[in-house]
Amino acid sequence: MDDGTDPSSASGSGAPSVEEGTADTRSHSPNGTPPGPSPPVDDSDSLSENGQGSEVPPPSPESGTSATSPLRDFDPFAPYRGAVRRFFTVARHVMGLLMGGHLAYVRSLPEVQKTGVRSPGKRLLAWMVTPFVQSYLRKLPFPVQLRRRLEILGPTFTKLGQIMAIREDLLPEAITQELDSLMDHLPPIPFERVQAIIKRDLGAEVDEVFADLDRDPLGSASIAQVHRATTYDGDDVVIKVIKPGIRDVITSDLKLLEIFGVFLQWILPRYQPRQIIDEFSAYTKREIDFDYEADHAEIFSANFQDVDGVVFPDVYRELSTGDVLTLEYLGGMRPGSEASRRLTKAERDRVIDLGASAIIRMLYKDGFFHADLHAGNIKIIPGETPQDLQIGFIDLGMVGRFRSDLKRRMLYYYYALVRGDVESAARYLLDMARIGEGGDPQGFRRAVSDMARHFLMRSKQGSISLADVILQSLSLGGRYRVFFPVEMTLMVKALVTFEGVGRPLDPDLDVVAVSRRHVQQIFRERFNPLTLGSEMLSNAPELVDV
Repeated sequence: MDDGTDPSSASGSGAPSVEEGTADTRSHSPNGTPPGPSPPVDDSDSLSENGQGSEVPPPSPESGTSATSPLRDFDPFAPYRGAVRRFFTVARHVMGLLMGGHLAYVRSLPEVQKTGVRSPGKRLLAWMVTPFVQSYLRKLPFPVQLRRRLEILGPTFTKLGQIMAIREDLLPEAITQELDSLMDHLPPIPFERVQAIIKRDLGAEVDEVFADLDRDPLGSASIAQVHRATTYDGDDVVIKVIKPGIRDVITSDLKLLEIFGVFLQWILPRYQPRQIIDEFSAYTKREIDFDYEADHAEIFSANFQDVDGVVFPDVYRELSTGDVLTLEYLGGMRPGSEASRRLTKAERDRVIDLGASAIIRMLYKDGFFHADLHAGNIKIIPGETPQDLQIGFIDLGMVGRFRSDLKRRMLYYYYALVRGDVESAARYLLDMARIGEGGDPQGFRRAVSDMARHFLMRSKQGSISLADVILQSLSLGGRYRVFFPVEMTLMVKALVTFEGVGRPLDPDLDVVAVSRRHVQQIFRERFNPLTLGSEMLSNAPELVDV
C-alpha cells in the first residue's frame, strides 16, 4: 500500500517532505511573528542556487570562473575574497544579534515597561546600538531575531539552528521553541544538473544506468535533493544527489563558526556555544558525504537482521558515490497520514510494538541510533495480515552513537525510570554528566529526583510522557551547571518521535508499560550466563594485566 511519494527520504541530508518544504515557517512562530511575506533583507546575505551567496557570482559554463570577473584566473587573491566577504557578513550578523538582543532585553525590563525612564545606563547603550540593528528586526523578541538571522545566512546556519532547537538542556525554552520552526528547504536544482552529476559520478549516461528517472524531485533542501528511479532489473529506488558547491560552502562556514564559537564562548559561557558548534560541525561533515549514510544503512540492517518487521533500505553500492546515493525505495505510508488512520486495531498495535522495540533496541542495546527521527522518516508497510506489517526507517545520514559505558549507564537510567526508582535514575543520570565550573551536582540530583517523582505520581492517574521526564531532567542541568553529551538530547528526540507516532494510533498508550516490557527484554539478554561469560572472556586480557 502506498499513499503517495516518499518526499522525506532526504530530510536528514537536507530534503524535507514536499508538504513541509513549502510551508511559511514564519506563520508558525511560537513567539508571535506575524505571518506573511518575509521582511526585506540585504541581498548580500542571501544564498543563490549554487549555495555560495549572491555576493559571489556563479561560475560561467565556459570558463568555470565568475561571469563578471574575466581576469579571475590571473588574480592570486581571488579565492580568498569570497571567504573574507563571508566572514564579515557573518560577523555583522553576530554583532547585530548581540546588539538586537540587548534591545530586546531592555524592552523586557519591568521598570522600563512600567515607566520607560529607569535603568538609564542600559537605555543609553540601547540608544547607541539601535542604528546598527536592521529596522525590521529591532522590535522583535530575541529568539525571533536569532531565527531570522540564521535563515538569512543560509543552509549551514539553518541546520545549526535545527541542532540548537533540540538542546533544551543548554538553551532557554523560548529559543528552542522558536528555532523548532526552522525549515531546511531550498528550490531544486535543474534536472539537467542532476543528470550531469549522476553521469560524472557513475561514469555513464543516466539512461544507461537507470531505466527511468523522474524529473520532479521528491524533496529538495540545502544539501541534497531526491529523485525516484527504476533500475533495469525493475527495482524501485531513490537517488540522492548532493547539490553543486554546497560542500565547499558548508566546509567554509564551519571554519567560520569555529572562530565565532571561541568568541561567543567568552561572552555567553552559560550556554556552551562552543560545545554546540563542535557537535554540529562533527555531524554536518558526515552528512555531506553520502558514503557515511550508505555505511549507516548497512550497519542498521546488520543490527536488525534477526528482527522480523523492522527494515532499512538496501544500498546499491555500485550506483553510489560520495555525491550520489542510490537506495531501495520503501513504499508504505507515513504515520499520521490519512491511510494510517484506516489501519485496523491489530495493525496499529503492531506499529506501536515494532516502533518501541526498534527505538529502544537502537538506544539501549546497539548504542547506534537514528538521530533525525520524525514521522517523515518512518514508513508503515502493511502486509497481508497484521503480523506481516513492517515499519521502515529512512534518511539515515544523521546517527548517534553511545560508547559502551554510556550505553550501559543509559540502559540503567531508563530501566530505573520505567520501574519508578527515581533515586537510582537520578544517580545514573548524574554519572553521565560533565560538571561545569561552580556546578552543584547534589542539588541537581535532588531536583531531578523530585521532578521525576512528581511526573511518575501522575502516571497513576493517566499516561505520561517519558520523553518529557527525561527532557525536563536534562533542562535542569543548565541551572546547576551540569552538562550532557549531545547524544542525550538526540535520544530524547527519538523517544519523542515514538510517543508522537504512537499516541494518534492509541490515545490510551501507556508509554511506561510498553517501555518497561522492551527494556526488561534487553536486561534478560544482557544478564544471561552466555552474555556475561562472553564479556568476561573479552575482558580477560585486561584482568590478566591487572
